[in-house]
Amino acid sequence: MNRRNFIKGTGSALAGGLLLAPEIVSAGRIFSANNKINVAVIGCNGMGWSNTTSILKQQDVDLVAICDVDKNVIQKRLTEYAQLRKNKPKVYGDYRELLNDKSIDAVIIGTPDHWHCRMMVDAVNAGKHVYVEKPVANSIAECNLMVNAQEKTGKIVQAGQWQRSGPHYRKAIEIVRSGVLGKIRLVKVWAYQGWMKPVPVAPDSNPPEGVDYNMWLGPANKRPFNPNRFHFNFRWFWDYAGGLMTDWGVHEIDIALYAMQVNAPVSVMASGGKLAYPDDASETPDTLQAIFQYENFSMLWEHATGIDNGPYNRREGIAFIGNNGTVVVDRGGYEVLIERQAQGYSSTGEPKMQPIEGYKKPAELNYLDLHTQNFVEAIKKNDQSFLNTPIESGSIAAINAQMGNIAYRTGSKVFWDSKAGSFINNAEANKYITPQYHNGWELPKV
Repeated sequence: MNRRNFIKGTGSALAGGLLLAPEIVSAGRIFSANNKINVAVIGCNGMGWSNTTSILKQQDVDLVAICDVDKNVIQKRLTEYAQLRKNKPKVYGDYRELLNDKSIDAVIIGTPDHWHCRMMVDAVNAGKHVYVEKPVANSIAECNLMVNAQEKTGKIVQAGQWQRSGPHYRKAIEIVRSGVLGKIRLVKVWAYQGWMKPVPVAPDSNPPEGVDYNMWLGPANKRPFNPNRFHFNFRWFWDYAGGLMTDWGVHEIDIALYAMQVNAPVSVMASGGKLAYPDDASETPDTLQAIFQYENFSMLWEHATGIDNGPYNRREGIAFIGNNGTVVVDRGGYEVLIERQAQGYSSTGEPKMQPIEGYKKPAELNYLDLHTQNFVEAIKKNDQSFLNTPIESGSIAAINAQMGNIAYRTGSKVFWDSKAGSFINNAEANKYITPQYHNGWELPKV
């Protein structure tokens, strides 16, 4: 573990520039036809395919290979791809065979979370650039291994936290850092997900025909196949992911910590459970509050399924609450709310706080497209610092989210020792730092 690792300290600045200026991200630089980037996708059932179709909007990118453990998904994507481009990508069931293809410049990893670390490390060691879905990993130790692997190989690695590529998030961050809000003592981050309904209990069964279930499990615990644990719903089971805390949390926590320019909490405590759907099949909590204490402010995470009306009447967002005012930002835009004592005029006739106009994002502006475009630009420049969400930033958000889950799962307030890279006097919490790999797979060594 080198000096830049998250668990070794909190003093280093967050990696990457603030954000691309709006006039740059919207320009869409196109490279010459003889300098195309050949990409492949590993895991193409959900966001892996969304990322692929986004990156293919750039004509200087070609899709040359598709890998998935489900042949049914592969066939579906090949059919859809035929409507986009004329070439026929190579097909793989084992990502290691795909990585042996020297014609591939970059890979998109869209698998369940428990696969991200092993695949990303193998990919950069094979000389590939990587776009890895969020959360970048399912444990603290894996996040640090991924950062080390990028630094060792020098390959370009972007995390799929695409809110960083949104111009209105950039503006909100500028307002937060300007000092106009006064001292910010509290940051709220949340995801209220009204669309989420109970996951019905289902019996174990045989895997669907065409599915390599052993490969899908990979390093996770060996268990019988169950349809509830497969494809999208893997998110709600600890073997593979961390529930809404890591699924949505990394998006919002990333913006919060980046704006506040911090890396690690001093302590975390959490409370919640399966309060909405106590008898459904999922394991992760459907209702959760986690309080992160940093040196100069606290951050409150909230999530709730089956409810849309979150704080400030927004289903998701971040609120930076200062003595003078509050910036509330979500995917639709931002607004600035002035505190009562900061309204009106001072004794000299000057406004106590100048009103700041809000912003509503145009529907046609696609931030995922800006994010994949940023990835391609960074590859062309061969410059990791050009990325909007480099792997180090992705690891910081994922690690903080993991800490929230660890506090919940241990039922204790956990205290982090950055120098030691462990929780203080909490053996149960420390057991969650490094995962156990199974089925013959081993944690990568970097």
